[in-house]
Amino acid sequence: MIQLLFLVLFAEGVVAFLLLVKIGLLREFVIKSLDQLKMGKGPATVKTIAATMSVILLSSLMNIVKIQNKGAKLGTMSPMDQVLWRTQLLEASLIGFTLFLGFIIDRMHHYFQKLIGLRENIGSSKEEVERLQKEKTELAQKEEKCSKQIKELREEISILSENLKKVKQESEEKDKRIETADAHVTSLQKQAADLLLEYDRLLEDNQNLQNQTLGGYKK
Repeated sequence: MIQLLFLVLFAEGVVAFLLLVKIGLLREFVIKSLDQLKMGKGPATVKTIAATMSVILLSSLMNIVKIQNKGAKLGTMSPMDQVLWRTQLLEASLIGFTLFLGFIIDRMHHYFQKLIGLRENIGSSKEEVERLQKEKTELAQKEEKCSKQIKELREEISILSENLKKVKQESEEKDKRIETADAHVTSLQKQAADLLLEYDRLLEDNQNLQNQTLGGYKK
């Protein structure tokens, strides 16, 4: 049992060392092997072995306590009890180290998986950032082009506004001229009407004078 525990502990130490130190492709090989171990019935098998070893560890600790209590009652431990006590202590220590190292390997493998996933995400994120930067450059170019077009349109609008002001001024001047002409025409029409009235009056006076002259001759 103790030789088997030493062998398992040595194997776990090698696996932990290969996970900590990158030697060629050995780390990737170990990680893939642990990935396969955790697939299918692997996790259940490992949990069963760990539970069995935990029970053995608890039994060894209980035996250690019994031997110590027996020695305390007798005042001393017999050579056989001392050998059993040391054997049980060594076995419990090996089982404890094996379980602890297995837990460490499991956590290291878990964090390596997370690290690999993060690296893949970082790679895709870099591609996304490059794509966004490219889009940003294209948008900046389009924005510059649009700003130039807007500037040209503003200049055209400014020119059209000035032309419109000139046209309005000319229109206002023409309206004033038309109003002045209309007023002058109205004035001339009034004068013509007055002249017609005066002409009619003069004709009437002339007719009256002719009538009076003719009447004087008859007498």
